[in-house]
Formats: sequence, C-alpha cells, structure tokens
Amino acid sequence: MMNFKPDFKPREYQKNIANIAKWRNTLVILPTGTGKTIIGLIVAIHRLNKYPDSKVIILAPTRPLANQHRETFLRFAEIDDNDIVVVTGKIRKDDRKKFYEKAKIICATPQVIKNDIVNNSLSLENISLIIFDECHRAVKDYPYTFIASEYVRKSKYPLILGLTASPGSKKEKIEEIKKNLFIKAVEMRTEWDKDIRKYIKKIKKVYIYVNLPEEIKKAIKEITIVEKELIEWLMKYNVLNTSSPKKKDLIILQKKLIEKISKGELSEGIHRAILQKLLLLIKVEYMLELLETQSAKHFVEYIKKLENSSKRHEKILVNDPRIRHAKMLIEDFLKNDLPHPKMVKLIEIIRKILSERSDAKIIVFANYRSTVDFINKKLRENGVKSNILVGQAKRSGKGMSQKEQIKIIEEFANGMFNVLICSSVGEEGLDIPKTDYAIFYEPVPSEIRSIQRRGRVGRQSTGTVIFLITKGTRDEGYYWASFHKERRMRRIIRDSKKNISNKNKIFHWLGDEK
Repeated sequence: MMNFKPDFKPREYQKNIANIAKWRNTLVILPTGTGKTIIGLIVAIHRLNKYPDSKVIILAPTRPLANQHRETFLRFAEIDDNDIVVVTGKIRKDDRKKFYEKAKIICATPQVIKNDIVNNSLSLENISLIIFDECHRAVKDYPYTFIASEYVRKSKYPLILGLTASPGSKKEKIEEIKKNLFIKAVEMRTEWDKDIRKYIKKIKKVYIYVNLPEEIKKAIKEITIVEKELIEWLMKYNVLNTSSPKKKDLIILQKKLIEKISKGELSEGIHRAILQKLLLLIKVEYMLELLETQSAKHFVEYIKKLENSSKRHEKILVNDPRIRHAKMLIEDFLKNDLPHPKMVKLIEIIRKILSERSDAKIIVFANYRSTVDFINKKLRENGVKSNILVGQAKRSGKGMSQKEQIKIIEEFANGMFNVLICSSVGEEGLDIPKTDYAIFYEPVPSEIRSIQRRGRVGRQSTGTVIFLITKGTRDEGYYWASFHKERRMRRIIRDSKKNISNKNKIFHWLGDEK
C-alpha cells in the first residue's frame, strides 16, 4: 500500500474533486496556486493502490514543471526516490526504457512520451492513470491528443485527469479539449466559489495609465496610413473581411497561404503578391505594437534590421517615405534620451515598492525578449537587483536552458534578487513562491495568459497585480479582450458542467454509470 505522509492535509475542495476524478475522466479547472497537483496526487495514490502492479504518468509541458510535480509527490507521499522519475528527451532512449520498467510514477514532457509510444519503448497497457497538466494544450496536433487516444485504446484500466487554470474562452476549443481527453466530468472552481473562497488570498488590481509623447503619436500616425493602404488592398482581393484584423489571425493566414502555394494548390502570380502584402502588413502591425506598447528604441532597431535585409519587399517597405519619416521622428525623440513612458513609470513603481519594503518580490511580465533584456538593463542601472527568466529559444541559441531556468527560480525564491523579468515562460505552471507583485508591462489579449500571469501572486499571502496601459493604444483593447474572454470562458464551462451533470443523471438512471 502506498500512503500519504502524516502532515498531508488536503483541502476540502481538493478531496471532493479527487473523489470524482478517481472514477471518471475529469477536467479540473482551478485558479493558479490552489493546488491542482494535490488532486492529481490523491487520484494517483488511489489508482496505484487499486492496481498495485500499475504505473502512473504525469505529463507537463516543460522539464522544470515535471520536476516540480516530482518534488510535490515526494513531499506529501511515502514514495521511494527511485519509484518516481523525471523523463525528458535529454535522457537516452535505452535509459528511458529502464525508467519505464522500474518506476511507479513517471513525470515527463509530452513529446518524449509520444516518441516512445511510437517506437514501442513505452507500453501503455499497465498505466492506470495519466495526468495531463496545462491540459488547455490538448488541441490540434499537440502530443497530448495523440497520447490520450493511444492510452484509452491500449490501457487495461485507463483513467485521465486534465488540469488547467483556463481552458480558453471559445466553446469549440473547450469541446475539443474534452473530446481529445475523453472527458466525462468537469470540475471548476473560481475565487468566488464557497468551498475555495477562504483559501484564496486577496489580489489587489492597480491600473496605471501613461500617455504617449507627441513624437511617438506622429510616428504612429504615419505608419497607420501605410497599414490602412495594405488592409484596403487585401480587402479588395477578399483576403481580409475586416478593416481591423488581429495580428494573430494574419500570422495564421500567412502560414496557410505559404503551405498552399508550396503544395501548388494556389497559382504563383497573384497569390505571391497577396502573400507579400500580408507579410508587409504583419511587419507594420509589429512596428505599431513596438511604438504603442513596448519601446521606441526597439522600433528603430527593427527598422534598421529591415533596412539590412536582402528581401526586396522589406526594402520597399522601409523606403516608403512615411516609414522613413516615422523613423526620423523617433530617432529625434531618442536623441533627447527619452524612453517610452511605460519604462519611466515601471522604474518609478519598483523603486517605490522597494523603498517601502526592501525584501519585496516582484515579477514583471513582458511579451518580447528584447523588452525583457531592456527592462533588466534599466532596473540594474537604477540600483535594483533583478534578473531575467526566458525560454530556450532554440533557433537563435540565446535562450536559457531548463537547468538555468530552475536555478533562476531558486535564486529568486531565496531572495538573491528582488525583481524577476519574465517572457511568457514565466506564465505557465512554474511554482514561483511568495511573489508580492506582478506587473504587466503590457496587457495580453489572451485570457489564458492573463489568468496565468495573475496567478503568480496571492499564493501564500495577499498580492498586487499592476497593469501598465498606454492610453489610446492596443493596450486598452488587449486588456478588455482578455477580460471579456475570461467571463465568456466561465459561462461556457458552467453550461458544459450542467450538461455533463444532466447526462450523467440519465446514465445513472439507466444503470450505465460505473
């Protein structure tokens, strides 16, 4: 029998949800920091005791997160060190096979599990539970989808547990996650639910607005004329059906066009011209985003990068008189050593926090690696102890290894520096304890990312989330987009839960429920 350690005291809602998840494939949606892994632990121990010869797999998108799951299990359950392993692609195939044979609990990244299922290094027959952490990824061709499908087909006693803070705001995506993970029950709690409310620490939200300087406004106006012309051209050829397309949709459209042209499904002539205009529009949107929400300095650097490009259409774009004029305006602005007003405000906020409390822990989130580095540089110039946490960036080779990421998180937790500046890698899953402030250098339009960012504070004590918003820019649009998506997500999940509950009542009456 596998037991819990004497000091293991799960919360009431964790026990209630686990009691459902022990018997049915369950999607669990809980606010970040409320102990989703504990639910997984309870269900895992139950399955291992029910099927003593079986094994459990815990899947997580990254190695640091897989390591965290192992540490949680070792902390609360009486498990031998050798019975729970972390398996990633960095481990040789033959060694992974030995781990699969000997270990009872396998914490792993999904791609390596998918590969080992395909090459027959891992048998799913004797796996009694798979936990899919950050299961909002279980869409399209992400490995979770393949693994779940193979698992329910091959296991003698399959059970699936999906864990996430947010599955998304589109009904189609939520239904796709449920379908791909063969979900039969949905358990959702929000900070307003009775059984979880007392465990949620208060999070204060602060909105700080800044105004763009006139020079930046003038530059934006010039680039906006170019943007409008490109959109009108693409609408004329029925490529776009809106005068205000989202950058994300443009990128998706670009990928589809490239794929179809390469396969010969579209003619070279006009479709090549359409693709070129689309690429230019994406670059123009990026210019505007840099000016409105990031940094004037990085806007100029980006223009210079395009000027040095060997691609003809990029040369044409930067030689457009309006783009040249915008660059000149920003270069004059930078001669006066004036940073983006957000940077000025950010430094002011952080210095004020640290003057009042020298041991405060602050996370700053920024979308772009260049912005992360720039913030770190400016904070250090102002005497603030800071460091960065970024992804692996395989293409450029300038990212952090997962070992380096773990080291940075440990140093931050141990108070070796006050401010951690993160790219999106700091949003998902990683346990960064006792953070007092989370600062959004820019709002994000994704409700999933917004929820994950906010979840970095208020885990063990009250926290504050600060939004830096540039007036009259896409910052405002992004904030409200994520706000409304989050509300819609909660409504959809509640409706979905009711539908599943009613369906289960029918099955129970028919005598079909396990």
